[in-house]
Amino acid sequence: MATIELNPNVEVRRAETRFKSDFGWLDSKHSFSFGHHYDPANTHHGLLLVNNDDIVDPGTGFETHPHQDMEIVTWVLQGSLVHQDSTGHNGVIYPGLAQRMSAGTGILHSEKNDSWRLGGDEHRDPVHFVQMWVLPDEQGITPGYEQLEIDDALLSGGLVPVASGMDRHDGEAAIRIANKYAALYAARLQPGQSVELPEAPFLHLFVPRGSVTLEGAGALATGDSVRFTATGGQRVTASEPAEILVWEMHATVAA
Repeated sequence: MATIELNPNVEVRRAETRFKSDFGWLDSKHSFSFGHHYDPANTHHGLLLVNNDDIVDPGTGFETHPHQDMEIVTWVLQGSLVHQDSTGHNGVIYPGLAQRMSAGTGILHSEKNDSWRLGGDEHRDPVHFVQMWVLPDEQGITPGYEQLEIDDALLSGGLVPVASGMDRHDGEAAIRIANKYAALYAARLQPGQSVELPEAPFLHLFVPRGSVTLEGAGALATGDSVRFTATGGQRVTASEPAEILVWEMHATVAA
């Protein structure tokens, strides 16, 4: 982790500028360098290294593959995703369920569209989810998995802590991540509802669905994101039913 001298900045990134990967069964859009997409000027913001917006076809998914030394948070918007890993954890992730996997010393896992388990064409729907990766405080931790349903909390329309390693979220955040400098929030907003962003050295706002207006920056559509540096406190107001994901980060990746 690193702390540096910062100048206030608000950078809007439009959906169409994201890297794109289309494998037929997978439509993936990447906010940062990922896989064969590499831009040395776009590798992370704060502690956030990956913000992938994925749509996976029924009966398909990511076969077993490895991860190491990463905190991985998955947020499902539509459909359901089956998770299985080498530590013996398995489950179905669906909208309103917060899920975190700590890769630590090494873990193998797979993620599949849950439709194939249900049978019948009426259930064969794509699954839409956002997967986000942040670095842990230290390398080599024991791999782990945690999930918890927070759907009821989202009905408030406010920013709901989804995952956090910050002490001030003890007993409040849905799931813990192994980074004391980072927290993820989600909000489901109806037209006219608004939330105030936290203030932090680094913020990342992503609009996975719907449209909102950001105070001082204007309209944001589905897939748009904003990278805040040394600022915060702006209001985000829904112009149509919307969902937003906000990372608050108090450190950045060491150079």
